[in-house]
Amino acid sequence: MRARKYLRLWKDLLVLSWRRVPALTAGVFALEALSVALTIALALLLRSVVDGMVHAQAQSAVLAAVGAALACVLTLVVNRLHGLIAMFLAVGKVGPTDVDRRVTEDIAGIEDIAHMELSDYLDRVDILRGSAWSLVQGMWTVVRTGFTLVQLAISLWILGSVDPRLLSLLLFAVVPVWTDHRARRIINAMEVGTAEQFRLQRHLFELATGAGPAKELRVAGAGPEVTRRQRAAWDEAMMGRFRARLRAALWAIGGWVAFTIAFTFLLGSVISEASAGDIVLLVTLAVSLLQAVHNGISQVTTMMNAGYHIEPYLWLQDYVKRQKRSGTPIPQPAPQRLARGIEIRNLRYTYPGTTRPALDDVTVTLPAGAMVAVVGEHGSGKSTLVKMLSKFYRPDAGAILVDGTDLAAIEATDWRARTSAAFQDFGRYPHIALAESVALGDLAHRDDTARIAAAIRAAGADDLVAKLPDGRETVLGRTFGGVDLSEGQWQKVALARAAMRTTPLLLVLDEPTASLDAPSEKAIFDRYMAQSKRLAESHGAITVIISHRFSTVSGADLILVLDQARLVDHGSHEDLMTRDSKYSELFAAQATAYRLPG
Repeated sequence: MRARKYLRLWKDLLVLSWRRVPALTAGVFALEALSVALTIALALLLRSVVDGMVHAQAQSAVLAAVGAALACVLTLVVNRLHGLIAMFLAVGKVGPTDVDRRVTEDIAGIEDIAHMELSDYLDRVDILRGSAWSLVQGMWTVVRTGFTLVQLAISLWILGSVDPRLLSLLLFAVVPVWTDHRARRIINAMEVGTAEQFRLQRHLFELATGAGPAKELRVAGAGPEVTRRQRAAWDEAMMGRFRARLRAALWAIGGWVAFTIAFTFLLGSVISEASAGDIVLLVTLAVSLLQAVHNGISQVTTMMNAGYHIEPYLWLQDYVKRQKRSGTPIPQPAPQRLARGIEIRNLRYTYPGTTRPALDDVTVTLPAGAMVAVVGEHGSGKSTLVKMLSKFYRPDAGAILVDGTDLAAIEATDWRARTSAAFQDFGRYPHIALAESVALGDLAHRDDTARIAAAIRAAGADDLVAKLPDGRETVLGRTFGGVDLSEGQWQKVALARAAMRTTPLLLVLDEPTASLDAPSEKAIFDRYMAQSKRLAESHGAITVIISHRFSTVSGADLILVLDQARLVDHGSHEDLMTRDSKYSELFAAQATAYRLPG
């Protein structure tokens, strides 16, 4: 079953190669066939040279010698051409780029982001990273292996015609094939077993060398500790790799020693009874056979190595298919406007790999046109709730109804096209211009400079644009030679992206001003309050705000209070303050700290 899957993938790549460049693909096959023919022809021609000399047939010996020389020259030319064409196909036409494209398309095609919480997924993606060349190499190795088997069959047939005992070489060849297979399994198991440690050491290396955590690590004096842990993770992974490779090498060497002993003994017993020409033929074909066996085993090892990388690739494909099958067969479009609102009914969700629910039996209705604030202590489930509303996770139980239609039944891309969001863990994209970064909020209007300018203005980022050397066309981030921004400036760029869509049904602001100063925060929230009212009047849109600053949320139409994954209270600021509630407790604590009026 597994081999069938491997062959299916390689067949797909081969068909792709044939469709794109049929002449070059056919050229590879022709060169492989010619290489086999030349190897056999050279052995037969050398026998003719010796037989001609022994039997004083000078003309036939000379012709055979010329043919043998020509075969040698052609072999060199064929090998060089084969390498060039295969490299051109792999790199220029059908190669790692195609595999990488398939991987990124598969990952991007998954509707939710729950898989990004899975350690198994992260380990497999880590194995896939940079493995595209191995997958493509495996495809061409299958082709070469087929021709190697043809060469082995012809060589054995000729050797068997001289002495049937030589056919037993095929049985002896099984030994190094089996030991190499065993060695590859040991190495593959090691790669899987050490993937997490390599991922950890890479993460620690990025911590130790990255600009982001540099200040904190130096102030805390934690740099040496991070380096120590990175080195420990590296040493543990490398020691496991060394032990596995040593065991694998011993298995492989043992197999080849056994084959060489049997090969030498059998060849010696046959040569003593053969003619001079047959001796040359036997020695030439025997060396060729030995090389073919070595190549065949090397090719099998290459295919097994490619198979190690195919496993996570096929796992990813199967995961994507399962996600698509588990979706709604006939997805519904998102409504053009909200009439009733969003009803959250007995919603429950637990992150993969954990047992404690992030949301537990949450039930509430968000009226159309409402500004909704979500408050609670850290870890209470606020961000999880807005991600569920954005259809990033699928509920374990319960449902989210949009004007009575289950959100699970609405096409994900259609719903997200009517959603705009600024998350606290926003992206920075330090390789493109400011205008491009903002346009990511609505790619359908990436060339609408007026809309981009309006979004920048809505985020209060006009002053930022004025300070940049090339204005909106300034490349951001020092990673690629651009201009670095402060945390607050990056957040303004993220807010501008959220303002690109002018008719969302759901506007999510998850701690949108955490990195801004008080005046900037007030100015931006005033703008969003006004925008929320406009969206409510035109489309019945719902604005959901998460903030720890109660001065911000007190003006919301509806406040949801979460505590330990459960909705413990909801209502307006005035309603919640008139009763003994978790909200009034949190508000009083913050009011005391900031001396805010209650």
